[in-house]
Parts: sequence; structure tokens; C-alpha cells
Amino acid sequence: MNCSRRHLLRLVAAAAIPGSARIAAAQSYPTRQVRIIDGFPAGSASDFYARLLGEWLSERFGQPFIVENRPGAATNVATEMVAKAAPDGHTLLLFNTSATASAALYERLNFDLTRDIAPVAGLVRGAFVLVINPSLAAQNVPELISYAKANPGKLNMGSAGIGSTQHLIGELFKGAAAIDMQHVPYRGGAPALNDLIGNQIQLYFSGLTGAIELVRAGKVRALAVTTATRSPTLPDIPALAEFFPAFEASGWTGVGIPKHAPVEIVMRLNAEINRGLATPRIRERLAHLGVLPFETTPHEFGEFLTAESEKWTRVIRAANIKAE
Repeated sequence: MNCSRRHLLRLVAAAAIPGSARIAAAQSYPTRQVRIIDGFPAGSASDFYARLLGEWLSERFGQPFIVENRPGAATNVATEMVAKAAPDGHTLLLFNTSATASAALYERLNFDLTRDIAPVAGLVRGAFVLVINPSLAAQNVPELISYAKANPGKLNMGSAGIGSTQHLIGELFKGAAAIDMQHVPYRGGAPALNDLIGNQIQLYFSGLTGAIELVRAGKVRALAVTTATRSPTLPDIPALAEFFPAFEASGWTGVGIPKHAPVEIVMRLNAEINRGLATPRIRERLAHLGVLPFETTPHEFGEFLTAESEKWTRVIRAANIKAE
């Protein structure tokens, strides 16, 4: 073997070492406890998804995946925490629509979602449901719109806070229907639903998880779901897209990781999350809450995040929403 050939082989072997080391690191991952940072409080739907995810990944990887609830500033506290974490796969972010809207809502953030967080996988996706107080005469969406147009500004539309998913969906609906309603922000969905039942507000876009039992008990009236098609949980309730073609405002939750985490770890996490979402055990638990598994590749989830960010940026600017 001549000198030039020996030199070439040495270069090839040297180039292979970093990749081999990364693969070995991914195969031994995780080496310690992994934190799942959730931007919502304990007891929320997001918290349930996080704990379901942690339970499954702990079984699959043989290390504890522990949920840390870090609510605050429309999930920005949690996102910034993960953006600044070591990119070694031992800190994950559970996030949803709120995170994709933050860049348009807040003038100054100490992070950039697309720059600092890498998409790992979708987790769940489901409908929000337009619910009203039963004392309101409207029995369907056209009647609600007619009432709102005849009484501009008299309907109170609750939300879980300024810039919350419920607020954004409400503004999207207002724009599509060309109606005027008063926005009443709350500190979370539970107090908004309580005031809807008490008729302090007349309308609210609730996650199915929070509203389904109230709908079944007749305490609130469901008029429509926000997904492009009807929900299997409420098959008799129309989708808003039946009145406004192309209307779609799914609720979703997904998983992210600090941007420069090894791609091998990202792919392992994605594979295990999707494997869990395919199991009857997890699918049944999600169906009970009225949501569906949201199986994606990292690339597909990244494209979805881009589309969500663009959509909600348009809504925020059109409605001139400003964060508190």
C-alpha cells in the first residue's frame, strides 16, 4: 500500500470517529434523569400529556423522565429554560400553540423558538369546541352570528388569557364571521368555564377535555368544533369549516429539544414517542380526553410549526393583540 493510500484511509477513519461517537452516545442515552419542562400548571391537560409521555419514555429508556411544571408568560418561562439548557437530550420541552404565537405577541424575548428549539415530535392533536351559556337563544352557529350582528359588542367571549390559544381562536372566528364581541381574559380555562356556566360570559372556545362533561350534563351548549372535520368525541356537533371553508384551529401539543442536540438522540426520541402513540393503551387514554395521537417525523413537525406560527402571526396582527 503506497503512502497516499495509507494517508487517505487514515483520513476516512478519522472522519468516521465523531459519527461513531455520536451514535454510541445516542445508544447509551439517557445517562441520567431527563426533565420534561411543561409551561402549564399541574393538573392541566398539558400536564396530563407530559406525565403520560414521561411514563412511556421512562419504560422505554430505563431512566426517569420527570415532569417539571414551569408556567408563566404564556409558556415563555418554560421555553426560555429549555432554550438555555445543555443540548444533550436531558431537557425536553412540552409546548403548544402558545409557543408559536409568542414571537408576534412579545416585542422582546430572550429566545427564538425556531432558532433555539429543535422539533422532536408531535404528541396530540384535537379540537376546541365553541360552547355558549344555555340561556343564549342561539341553537347553532348561524343563529349565534345573527345575534352577534344584531347586538354588536354585547356578547362576552372568555379566554384563558390574552394571547392564549382560546383567545386566538376566538379572534379567528370573529374575523371569519365579521362580528364584534368583547374579549374577557381569565387566568386559565377553569375560571372561564365557571363564569360561562354562571353567564358572566356567554361564549368560550374550550378544549374538549375541559368541556366534554359539561356539554354532556347540559351545563353548556356546544355549537361547533374548530377542527377541519367533526370530532369523533362529538360527532353530532358540526365543524366551523362547514360554515367557513378552510377554517381550522386544532389544539396540539408537541415535544422539542435544545437546538444543537445530537440528531441521533432526536431520532431515537421521535421513534419511541411514535411507538408509544401507536399502542392501544395510550390511544385509549387519549381518546378518553377527546384528542388524537399526532404522529410526525421531526421534519414534518418543524414544517407544521412554521405554518402555525405564520397563521397566528396574521391573526395577532389583524386583531392588534398585545401581550400584558
